[in-house]
Amino acid sequence: MNVVINLNNVTKNLEKFSARNVNIIAISKTFPLNIIRPLIDFGHIHFGENRIKEALDKWSDIISLNPKIQLHLIGSLQSNKIRDALKIFSYIHSLDSVKLAVKLSVEQEKMQKNIKYFIQVNFENEKQKGGVLENEIKDFLNFCKIEKKLNVIGLMCIPPIDKPSEIYFKKLQFLAKTNNLLELSMGMSSDYLKAIKFGSNYIRIGSLIFGDRK
Repeated sequence: MNVVINLNNVTKNLEKFSARNVNIIAISKTFPLNIIRPLIDFGHIHFGENRIKEALDKWSDIISLNPKIQLHLIGSLQSNKIRDALKIFSYIHSLDSVKLAVKLSVEQEKMQKNIKYFIQVNFENEKQKGGVLENEIKDFLNFCKIEKKLNVIGLMCIPPIDKPSEIYFKKLQFLAKTNNLLELSMGMSSDYLKAIKFGSNYIRIGSLIFGDRK
C-alpha cells in the first residue's frame, strides 16, 4: 500500500470541492513508524493518535528532529495523563469537561505550553461518547477561554453511526458560527466530503490512507 498516493487521492478530492485550506489529519494510531514514515518524508505534518504512551514512544524522537510535525489527540483524555499529553500533542480534540479544563490550565501554565483545543460536542447525549451538550457550549466555552485561558480554536463532533452525518455537521457549523469559532474538526474516511460542505477544516482520515486496522 502506497500511503503517499492514498494521501494525494484525498487531496485531489478536496481540490474538486475547492477545499484547499483543509488540514488532513492522518490517523496513524496503531500503525508502526515504517508504515507512517513515507508520509513524514513526503512532508505531511498532521497526524492523529489516541493513546498517550503510544504517541510518546512513537513520536518523541521524530518531533525533536522535525518540530513542524503537529500531533493531534483524537481520543478521550484522562486527567492523570494530562502532563504526558501536553509533552507531545499540539492539538487536543476532546476538551469536554470543567474538571479537564481546570487541570489542563494548571499544567499548561506549569509547562509553559500553548495547546490548541477543540471542544467536543455530544449532540445526542450518547453515553459511550464524551462531549459537552449543545445547550452548554456557550457557558463552557466562556469558562475555558476567559477563566482558564485555554486556546479553544473550534468544535469537534463524531455523529451517531445510525443517523445521517450531515445533520450533525450542519449543527456544528451553526454552533461554531454562533460562538465566533473558526475551526471545525469533523469528517472521517467515510464522510469527509460531506463534512467539508459544512465548513470542516480538520478532517480525520485513517483507513483511506493506511488501510484497515487489524
